[in-house]
Amino acid sequence: MSAHRRLLTGVFLGSAAMAEGHLTRAQLRRRSYRRLVQGVYADPGLPFDHRLRCRGLALLLPPGAAIGGHSAAAWYGAPFAAADDQVTVVCPEEVRWRGPREAAVHHTVLRAHDVVCVEDVPVTTASRTAWDVMTLEPLTTAVAALDAMVCGGHLTTTDLVAMSEHGAGRWGISKVRRAVPLVDPRAESPQESRLRVCLRLAGLEPVPQYEVLHHGRFVARVDLAFPEARLAIEYEGAHHFEDGQIPRDDERLDRLRAAGWRVIRVSATDMRDLDALLARIRVALTYAPGSH
Repeated sequence: MSAHRRLLTGVFLGSAAMAEGHLTRAQLRRRSYRRLVQGVYADPGLPFDHRLRCRGLALLLPPGAAIGGHSAAAWYGAPFAAADDQVTVVCPEEVRWRGPREAAVHHTVLRAHDVVCVEDVPVTTASRTAWDVMTLEPLTTAVAALDAMVCGGHLTTTDLVAMSEHGAGRWGISKVRRAVPLVDPRAESPQESRLRVCLRLAGLEPVPQYEVLHHGRFVARVDLAFPEARLAIEYEGAHHFEDGQIPRDDERLDRLRAAGWRVIRVSATDMRDLDALLARIRVALTYAPGSH
């Protein structure tokens, strides 16, 4: 009975559960088990996130393969991949496995010491995950993940610098060397990281998580700041629209303005038109108080 409960209240192969007599095909459908990937199911009471999908896909992995890249980063402080995103899998070159459509399989050199088992899931180590994130993902996504991994203590910026300095000849080294100087663990959200990277690539140098003081007294801590121009850039995620948050945000903006600061509030919509956003910020910097 205990084995039965463990099997059917976790993540399991549908074919194995039916072969062992735990349930019939009709029961599998009727009881609303969540389908994670082809042939793999989960108890519907489990939180559906990307790690759960990884756990499901792990049951299908051939020997030597592992969850990697942006998917593995979820185990190292960067749970940014969405529940329905494809699971990144790294697979030894000699293992010709394509995987189900829910997997993005990358055949590469993968050694035993690159993989650890966490919660019965084979995932790449933090350092290998960082390398794969930098080489497989878009730059802003990679830096956001690395910011969180360093902030969580799973890597250090020294580790990353060593990768860039000693990785000559490895595939993707140019991407690694582009990403590493942009990492800053002060970021407090992936979108803040992405926004900072976009500004840096445009030649701007904002200060992350800057504490604004006025007459020696604390006013606010802002996402990104240009202190000399007294300009703050604030990313507004979904939590800014929760009950009670809007009045607090308005009060905070009033304090910043009273201290002589201007604030540009950035939304997900603004991030979809970066040229227009950068133009707004450049204008604000050009016409900063005291610039004439």
